[in-house]
Amino acid sequence: MLKITNLQKTFNPGTVNAKMALCGLDLTLRDGDFVTVIGGNGAGKSTLLNAIAGVWTPDYGTIEIDGVDVTNMPEYKRAKFLGRVFQDPMMGTAPDMEIAENLSIAARRGTKRKLVWGIKKAERESYVKLLETLELGLETRLSSKVGLLSGGQRQAVTLLMATLRRPKLLLLDEHTAALDPKTAAKVLELTDKLVNENHLTTLMITHNMKDAIAHGNRLIMMNEGKVILDVEGEQKKNLTVEDLMNLFVKESGKEFTNDRAILS
Repeated sequence: MLKITNLQKTFNPGTVNAKMALCGLDLTLRDGDFVTVIGGNGAGKSTLLNAIAGVWTPDYGTIEIDGVDVTNMPEYKRAKFLGRVFQDPMMGTAPDMEIAENLSIAARRGTKRKLVWGIKKAERESYVKLLETLELGLETRLSSKVGLLSGGQRQAVTLLMATLRRPKLLLLDEHTAALDPKTAAKVLELTDKLVNENHLTTLMITHNMKDAIAHGNRLIMMNEGKVILDVEGEQKKNLTVEDLMNLFVKESGKEFTNDRAILS
């Protein structure tokens, strides 16, 4: 579903601030893979997601989604392949629009638009059923502005929006990092549910090593713009946080430098 070959990206090339963020990265995701991504500070995790999403074009290498080369495809054109949830609950939604209006926009992603009357009754009823699955009481608040929701409620709505069109690839960029532990656990539970029910190929960056082990069928570790560890199945299930720390030292030759990950 995703094939990345020899991906390279340098920021501020030719200057004293030059930084090689991706160094010949190779990565392949099978259809239905749920991959968690961990790594130290500056490992290239968010750079990787931004490259896949088309925020910037790589200097070298290729990105294919479901057999389609999207390497040089504009961000708005590849949106039909992707769903994305950001770390900041304020991103990914239109805060001054109603919940129903936000869901309506998401339902039309990647399709041609035309002038018609607003959200029809059948469509509104379908959103009620969707929101009921969240068990957050939002099914009675379709006309509420998204900006008035709590961080957890907003991330839950954003997850629904990101998966509404069953994207080829779901990108989760530390989407629980800004939430309190209880709310983060609820959002992760919802994430598992939506990914499994819709058989979504998913790439989830997390700073929490326990979450990286507990969720998904596969775990990759990044360092200096490359994948240095790729484990799945029983090997992944049997990992501990201490194992991951030791593996990082073994593969990279240095200590893990991400305070948030260690404290988690």
